[in-house]
Amino acid sequence: MLTIDVERTGDVAVVRCGGRIVRGQEVRALRSAVVSEKDSRIVVLDLSEVESLDAGGLTTLLSLHQWARSRGVQLKLVNPSRFVREILVRTQLDHVFDISTLDHALFVLGGSPRCHTRLAATC
Repeated sequence: MLTIDVERTGDVAVVRCGGRIVRGQEVRALRSAVVSEKDSRIVVLDLSEVESLDAGGLTTLLSLHQWARSRGVQLKLVNPSRFVREILVRTQLDHVFDISTLDHALFVLGGSPRCHTRLAATC
């Protein structure tokens, strides 16, 4: 199961994920949540509560990275759980993604942790 919570402020969307990013309904839900933020200049993907990530999840993260770049959207991964960080390091994808803490990303972007619009989805 994957929980997704989207918060927006201005042109920054924070997508918080919890649970499993695995092939199937979970990756489709994540892709849909991120792609629906096409009007945002920056999409921050908070992975702090992600417990599991399989090859389908990694492929989806890479696909979202390419989607964002092709549209001039910045995709930032923040607070990856220990498990997710380990996978990103082992696959050397930590060099592909922009990874930081949520507070640091919001500070650099001039955003605030408190956002005005909140959406939630669970699958």
